[in-house]
Amino acid sequence: MSDDHSHMSRRDALRGGIVAGAAAAATVAGATAANAQTDPYADPAEPALPPSNMKLDLSRTALVVTDPQNDFLSPDGVTWGVVGESVTKHNTVNNIERLFQAAKAQDLTVAVSPHYYYPTDHGWKFEGALEKLMHKIGMFDREGPLNVDTFEGSGADWLEQYKPYINDGKTIVTSPHKVYGNESNDLTLQLRKQGVDQIILAGMSANLCTESHMRELIEQGFEVAVVKDATAAAMLPEGDGYLAALTNFRYIANAVWTTDEVVELLAAG
Repeated sequence: MSDDHSHMSRRDALRGGIVAGAAAAATVAGATAANAQTDPYADPAEPALPPSNMKLDLSRTALVVTDPQNDFLSPDGVTWGVVGESVTKHNTVNNIERLFQAAKAQDLTVAVSPHYYYPTDHGWKFEGALEKLMHKIGMFDREGPLNVDTFEGSGADWLEQYKPYINDGKTIVTSPHKVYGNESNDLTLQLRKQGVDQIILAGMSANLCTESHMRELIEQGFEVAVVKDATAAAMLPEGDGYLAALTNFRYIANAVWTTDEVVELLAAG
């Protein structure tokens, strides 16, 4: 066969592969779009990505909860007007509590990564859009790193129903993260010191601190499962934060589980 015919044959084969691939992608996209019409958060009918093969070893697993604080999760919190619908839809408050309960029942390492702002943080010379908003509305504000006089019941405090789990003397409460991810706190150090390399991740909010923690923990070599109904996010004209995060959880996390699945996995040991 001549070189020209050989080139044409390969070119035709490549073109045929592209056409077939496009048709398959269109089928998947159509199924996904149809699914999204009824529930935009539903799993795709025909997933293109390979399924998770993550298996928990509880001797090296931790539950990590980001920002389980009043300003996100209480109807009295400063963000409830934009996150409340999402928190309610996903039963986020109760699902986080179920994770705490299940983890404590197995004596699992539990860590909370909180978000606090002190007066000096309000002197920052530049901020992103959400940072500007958080500082403007006094979100997570505390009087100082050594001052807890007005902490109890404040927006920066834990949701009341979580206090028995967090304040039990066993839960790791890290230094605060200041923007979204745990690059700026001691979470990774605390987990490494516990011999942990698998993470069950939950908390607030989905496309900000939770997703940022997922990304950094994965970059640091942890295996991370995100609990998709134990988080929630703001719904703004700029976009649905939960939907944005769910897409990235599916693309990046080692597993995306429900609270029911995690509780069952932990009970099975």
